[in-house]
Amino acid sequence: MANPNKQKGTAWESAVRDYLNRVLGLSAEDGRPVDPFDALNVRRAAQEGAKDVGDVHAVPFILECKDVTKGAVPTFLRQAEVEAVNAGFPYGVAVVKVRRANVSVGRVHYTVRTWTRVRLALGLNSRTFAQRYGFTMSLRGTDTGRWYATQSLADFAQVLDDIRRLSR
Repeated sequence: MANPNKQKGTAWESAVRDYLNRVLGLSAEDGRPVDPFDALNVRRAAQEGAKDVGDVHAVPFILECKDVTKGAVPTFLRQAEVEAVNAGFPYGVAVVKVRRANVSVGRVHYTVRTWTRVRLALGLNSRTFAQRYGFTMSLRGTDTGRWYATQSLADFAQVLDDIRRLSR
């Protein structure tokens, strides 16, 4: 892989996948999956066909992972939501690396629409959802298309675990 930006992106996607599998108890200490055939394993997606299906699949979320110096979060979120539709997943979020920090503090961004849908699926009111899972809101101007909710990857792992428990 000659492109250094591609290498950085791939490394970030792998770090996100490995972290989520570890904290969700889906991988052994050596990093290998406990059950390689478990549909709930977090996986890096292989790109096939013309439509992008996201970087990491963490059922029921598509994660669009970004290792960039300056982020355009609304653009990343639009991309994540399109890719979630392409992959047939209900939720798309963007996961942005924080420089010189542990993977667990990576920033997970949701559109207000996705945040609301996840909140309703968990049966929580806005205040409880925001407090329980460490969300902050970015409400920039009057264009609601630029508003988003953010949490750490560690807090996202808890959302993911809780929403999966409801589906069982």
